[in-house]
Amino acid sequence: MADNRDKASDQMKIWKENRASQRPETLTTGGGHPIGDKLNLMTAGPKGPLLVQDVVFTDEMAHFDRERIPERVVHAKGAGAFGYFEVTHDITRYCKAKVFEHVGKTTPIAVRFSTVAGESGSADTVRDPRGFAVKFYTEEGNWDLTGNNTPIFFIRDAMLFPSFIHTQKRNPQTHMKDPDMVWDFWSLRPESLHQVSFLFSDRGLPDGHRHMNGYGSHTFKLVNAQGQPVYCKFHYKTDQGIKNLTVEEADRLASTNPDYAIGDLFNAIANGNYPSWTFYIQVMTFEQAEKFQFNPFDLTKVWPHKEYPLIPVGKLVLNRNPVNYFVEVEQMAFDPSNMPPGIEPSPDKMLQGRLFSYPDTHRHRLGANYLQIPVNCPYRTRVANYQRDGPMCMSDNQGGAPNYYPNSFSAPENQPRCLESKFRVSPDVTRYNSADEDNVTQVRTFYTQVLSEEERQRLCQNMAGALKGAQLFIQQRMVETLKAVHPDYGNRVQTLLNKYNAEAQKNPSVSVYRRPGPSAIAASSKM
Repeated sequence: MADNRDKASDQMKIWKENRASQRPETLTTGGGHPIGDKLNLMTAGPKGPLLVQDVVFTDEMAHFDRERIPERVVHAKGAGAFGYFEVTHDITRYCKAKVFEHVGKTTPIAVRFSTVAGESGSADTVRDPRGFAVKFYTEEGNWDLTGNNTPIFFIRDAMLFPSFIHTQKRNPQTHMKDPDMVWDFWSLRPESLHQVSFLFSDRGLPDGHRHMNGYGSHTFKLVNAQGQPVYCKFHYKTDQGIKNLTVEEADRLASTNPDYAIGDLFNAIANGNYPSWTFYIQVMTFEQAEKFQFNPFDLTKVWPHKEYPLIPVGKLVLNRNPVNYFVEVEQMAFDPSNMPPGIEPSPDKMLQGRLFSYPDTHRHRLGANYLQIPVNCPYRTRVANYQRDGPMCMSDNQGGAPNYYPNSFSAPENQPRCLESKFRVSPDVTRYNSADEDNVTQVRTFYTQVLSEEERQRLCQNMAGALKGAQLFIQQRMVETLKAVHPDYGNRVQTLLNKYNAEAQKNPSVSVYRRPGPSAIAASSKM
């Protein structure tokens, strides 16, 4: 049995075999001092107390106490790998970024896949969107394309993001996952229906990371060498083919192999079966955006492929596993504001919020100099600025160069050719409510035209199976939002809920939902 183990299970054995011809290294402290005994404390006699001068122990323990950096607020559980991006089609008429400079050009990349809501120890096979973030190490600085395996998201306004994530986490008093929180928010914010429907369809349980698509999700802006801009969406389609798990398979793996997706990716690369994705863009002119039937920067909607077809660009290939998970995956930090010249943000409200949120959380989690960590370092260009000092500075701190600007001492200068594209803004500045924008048309298309009859049935079963845990008035409100999409959608879910709730009434000891209290009943009666 041991001879048939996969590469991930045999990592320690393989590491030893690769070093068979080398003598074991000298054991040292963090300061590089050789250690004579790493098994026994220094004590006053065999039964006496520990001596403070036992620096071998204090060096080990002090570092151990600080091993864990703060967990990511979202996307805590993930896998990473490295490879390259190769340009296969010319898109320089749209974008001047050097990463797309010519056909055949290759750029090193790092990719991190993740679940969104779960903690670091959660299972890989839970029903959840999957993060799909790509870091391109370009000559003009790193480009971080931070997307998901879905082309849409639950909300369109970044103000709601903390509240949305709180509903996916734990109840502040019970410290348990709470279906009331989840479904209360979703039923109060109908713009979530598109992503919720996607999530509870078969696509909500991808079979590992290799068999799912990736999307930049947001709308971006591309600018060519003549300064002409267009809006853009990024897509990366799996060359392995889409594969999803059944509910039964996902549940079994969650209990027997919770790291299934991490292991699947590691072993595929270790065996030379390198996963790849074909990279596409959609393009929309500014004139088309002005006349479009809905807000083209709305993250809860897609651009129809018939009107804005996919344009092939290149290929992403992953061919190297991390040498050390903590160094290259846990410390990997993605920031959507990392955009080289030629790639810029659009007015997408969620993207605009992330431009601040992501680097801010990295500075909290990894420190002010997180961009000096090798996996995050823009190593293919020279960093020259007026930022200095801070904890964990790992460079020469730019030596004796001036740390102020402007100056008269040959320090870094502006590059006018890299100015962002100009755009006009004229509307009144206020807080615009986007809640009532069309929340159902694309969901109706997804339900009636994208899904087959069998897929619709599984979607309704999955949704009702999760929704049954919420209080009755929340169930009722959610069903009404589904009926607004299509009567069949809401009615199917209601029929299943009626069955679940009837079973709960017969056997209250295993109730599938918490009975609403007086305040909830009162709220329900007013709907």
